[in-house]
Amino acid sequence: MPASPAPPTRFTIGLVQMSMSADPAANVAKAIERVNEAAARGAIVVCLPELFRTLYIAQREEHEAFNLAEPVPGPTTQALGAVAREAGIVIIAPLFERRAAGLYHNTAAVIDADGEVRGIYRKMHIPDDPAYYEKFYFTPGDLGFRAYDTRAGRIGTLVCWDQWYPEGARLTALQGANILFYPTAIGWHPAEKATFGPQQLDAWRTIQRGHAIANGCWVAAVNRVGLERLDGQGPGLEFWGHSFVADPFGVVVAEAPADEETVLTAEVDLARVEEVRRNWPFLRDRRTDAYGGIEQRFLGT
Repeated sequence: MPASPAPPTRFTIGLVQMSMSADPAANVAKAIERVNEAAARGAIVVCLPELFRTLYIAQREEHEAFNLAEPVPGPTTQALGAVAREAGIVIIAPLFERRAAGLYHNTAAVIDADGEVRGIYRKMHIPDDPAYYEKFYFTPGDLGFRAYDTRAGRIGTLVCWDQWYPEGARLTALQGANILFYPTAIGWHPAEKATFGPQQLDAWRTIQRGHAIANGCWVAAVNRVGLERLDGQGPGLEFWGHSFVADPFGVVVAEAPADEETVLTAEVDLARVEEVRRNWPFLRDRRTDAYGGIEQRFLGT
């Protein structure tokens, strides 16, 4: 049996920034179209937004919404697996996973270029805020932070709320992930946008650029776009787009606009990981003997 080819050291990734409708089949069809567009532009890894198959259901707590979940692997990973196999690409597919009756996860499936699910990541940090009622739907992940060997080499994925936690980025990078993908569904409450919008967006970009810098790895964040109001009711959420790719020193090399569906592509050069880590050797200088307590919730009184 011939040996598998070595992963490339320089390649293109694609981020699909898209809006969703109330029709899951239409959303999957649109995602496939956009993935193929990214592949046609040379991307060998393509990441879709968080929970791309449906509208963002966590704006409300409704038991009927559990009917939108599916097994992983399942129908959507099978459909995307055929696309991955035909195009020879890796696809990151974030889905509403039905694991068992009454047990659901916010999951990202990593589909390799052979069409097989190489692994799954279950969102570890689950928010509970107005219009982000995810604790009603999702059980916290129990697989930990992981990295996956794919056609594009070793990559990691986390999901949305995970992007605010340096521990998750660090533990994924320490497993050898050269790129951290963050499929996302984040936006403004329309009533707050004028007052808090610029600061919220800046904080979101800054924390993820910080993950790139602290770990000397590439970071790719892909968001939804557009205003979503479930059943046309309530103020909804205005997803702020701005999907972006940052290099291992936090330099934003590509960014999508706030209000347009976009297939964003960017070239990743793994030599940049080596260059940055040689000159800013944060991993070398970590005091692993002195971090006792990080596993505690709080060390104060």
